[in-house]
Amino acid sequence: MEIRELRYFVAIAEELHFGRAAQRLEIAQPPLSRALARLERQLGVTLLERTSRKVTLTEAGAVLLSEGRAILSAVATAERRTQQAAQRRPHLVLAAKSGTADELLAKLLDAHRAEPGAATVDLLLCEAHQHQKLLKNGQADVALLHLPFDSTAGLDTEILYTERQVAILPTSHPLAGRSRLRAAEVSELPELPMARWPGPDGDYPEGPGAEVRNLTQLFQLIALGRTTVIIPESAAIGLRRDLAAVPVLDAPPVTTVLAWPPQSRLRAVADLIRVATRVAVVP
Repeated sequence: MEIRELRYFVAIAEELHFGRAAQRLEIAQPPLSRALARLERQLGVTLLERTSRKVTLTEAGAVLLSEGRAILSAVATAERRTQQAAQRRPHLVLAAKSGTADELLAKLLDAHRAEPGAATVDLLLCEAHQHQKLLKNGQADVALLHLPFDSTAGLDTEILYTERQVAILPTSHPLAGRSRLRAAEVSELPELPMARWPGPDGDYPEGPGAEVRNLTQLFQLIALGRTTVIIPESAAIGLRRDLAAVPVLDAPPVTTVLAWPPQSRLRAVADLIRVATRVAVVP
């Protein structure tokens, strides 16, 4: 099986339309059809069911689509990491959720920049569910994650610090003036249902709360009286004036970690981790 044929198949399987797949690949349609037929002959299976109206995946085609995506991602990752290793000056991409750990990031990037021969570090701000994909496909070399919210399955990690959680409420809300709260008091507010974050697959859990993807969007919805949330205390640093952060006594602590793929052999990653453990302190 050739990588080119696999790339062609994945495009067809994702588009379920030969014309759109050919346009996406910037090739003519006949070579695309011939490549698919050749692939089906090599494997001895039917990958797609085609009628005059639609194209659908067979069970075998669905398996190859899943495996093919993983293979193409691995190939792209190998290309990027090989090219990166040949660079005269090391270069890293650090992924972090927008609006989180701002104080730590500022300290880390400043301290790392001052190290002799330090690698160039690009900051990639992403949404809550994107870290795993960015690390696995090589778009990011290391990421800031927050346990227990983020999954670290299949990754190596280094603990940086642990902190308490706070509830974010509109300043006009009766609970905003309290010195402390219980999680049940926040989660059971009928007028402020808890915000919902997407899972690793990008889907939202069921519930009445607003669907959110980043803190800017979340804080605006809370200020408008549409939702509330319990989040790490560091995420509330510099909170807008129409919102209040109240400690939640029984909310589980949140641990911030650096995570990276276990197969990473980049010395620049090890250097960044060493600096991070030195500058990390509880906010």
